[in-house]
Amino acid sequence: MVANLLERISDFLARVPGLPIFVGALLVILNFVLRLLPDTWPIVGWLIHTDFFLHVGVIVGLIGVLLGDAL
Repeated sequence: MVANLLERISDFLARVPGLPIFVGALLVILNFVLRLLPDTWPIVGWLIHTDFFLHVGVIVGLIGVLLGDAL
C-alpha cells in the first residue's frame, strides 16, 4: 500500500516537477501577506511571530529542487 502510494506520487511529480517549488513560493508569499494583517488575532499572531509559512515554504521549495534533480 505504501509502495503504491510512493509510486503514484513519484509518477505525478515526474509529470509536474516544478510544483513543489511553486507551492513553496506561494507559502513564502502567504507569509508576507500574513505579516500585513494585525497580530491581535491569536492564530495569525502565532503564525506571524513564528514565520511558520516562511519556514515551511523554504523547506518545500528545497525538497522540490532536490526531487526535480532526482526525477
